[in-house]
Amino acid sequence: MKAALQQLTQSVFYLPSDSATDRPVLGAIQGKNQTLLVDAGNSSAHAKLFLSELKKQDLYAITSVVLTHWHWDHIFGTKEMNLFTLSSEQTKQAIEKMINYEWTDEALEERVKEGIEIQFCADMIKAEFGDNRRIEIQLPNMTINKLVRIDLGNIHCTIEHVGGDHASDSTIVYVEEENVLFLGDCLYPNLYSKTPQYTVKHTRALLQALGKYKANHYVLSHELPLSPVQYNEYIQLLAILCELTETHQGNKQNITEALSIRLNKELNEDERETIDCFVNGYID
Repeated sequence: MKAALQQLTQSVFYLPSDSATDRPVLGAIQGKNQTLLVDAGNSSAHAKLFLSELKKQDLYAITSVVLTHWHWDHIFGTKEMNLFTLSSEQTKQAIEKMINYEWTDEALEERVKEGIEIQFCADMIKAEFGDNRRIEIQLPNMTINKLVRIDLGNIHCTIEHVGGDHASDSTIVYVEEENVLFLGDCLYPNLYSKTPQYTVKHTRALLQALGKYKANHYVLSHELPLSPVQYNEYIQLLAILCELTETHQGNKQNITEALSIRLNKELNEDERETIDCFVNGYID
């Protein structure tokens, strides 16, 4: 069953993610004068679904879309959107490299072998597009070097390039009056390295950049929106593991024991996987 548009606040809507073909959350922020979208989707079909859902809600003056980073699932719907597109300068540079790619099975598998692509993304592209892959990549119309503030009409959005391990071009969107923070994938680990990894350096820099934003809703691209309590637990785990990874010099057993003591509980699978990512990032 296809996902339906959800209303998060009076002015913020989102289309939930779909893990079947790795479709991320798509957002819409409606001001008095115009509506800004967050991410363009992983295909024309995904973009069409989003636009049709927005039409049902009578959202008006949809003028622009901001791309949170360069990964395929966030940009392949850009041409279908046919809107003024914004991104970080680094995102544009990454997209430029993809323009001449071929998307056949053979081309995808060759890029996986070369380390340019990862198997998961190759498999999801095949699942989303099937055998007939007419993928047209479109560059953003405008780039930002660090931060820009947009007035949508009584609703103001701050768009900031914050980086992180998942993608160094990661960009967030903060909806000031609605206290909503669209995080894209910035808090996830790097999946394009030899093994999934977090690095202490990039994680700390990211957490510092995010520290000035306080919200009631935190929207990551591949899960349900987080409450402040859930979000704080998320970032506190990352902060603690930065400390423990340095203290124990990437020793997995020592980090695991120390985190269990710190949290005063048996660690769950997600926490153990996060430890693995920090260990990978330390020893790589």
